[in-house]
Amino acid sequence: MSSVSYRQAVPGDEQTILNFIRALAEYEHMSDEVVATPELLREWIFDKQKAEVLFAMEEGRKVGFALFFHNFSTFLGRAGIYLEDLFVLPEYRGKGYGKGLLKKLAAIAVERGCGRLEWACLDWNTPSIEFYTKRMQAVPMDEWTVYRLTGDTLIQAAKEEAEG
Repeated sequence: MSSVSYRQAVPGDEQTILNFIRALAEYEHMSDEVVATPELLREWIFDKQKAEVLFAMEEGRKVGFALFFHNFSTFLGRAGIYLEDLFVLPEYRGKGYGKGLLKKLAAIAVERGCGRLEWACLDWNTPSIEFYTKRMQAVPMDEWTVYRLTGDTLIQAAKEEAEG
């Protein structure tokens, strides 16, 4: 690994964060789902402080990012960190930046007293799955299925709740 450093995102990094999000979405064949804007990222990451971003830097250039936020484990009785996105630019892969970002997040979790660090991975993403399980020794949670309400179904559920 070349001269690597890590830094938290600050206001003014919104476009860079969006560029990483778009690159990740392209890799995951989900580009059409990105509706984030620099303004939305500023509002939710910096103004409302609902997420954080960590950059991997090589000689001053942002080469990878991790977007994360706190969740809560009722069983552990403490917060955890949920890694929403991790992405390293293709030309910088294989240099340890992904592993470095995960180790940095693990250190943040321990420093903050969190009980765990967790994330999801697409079933078809074999390179990432192998990286997580073999190089990071992460344990897949096979018994769990993620469910999601979004868009019209989210609005409809909220409407039904409001109507009683």
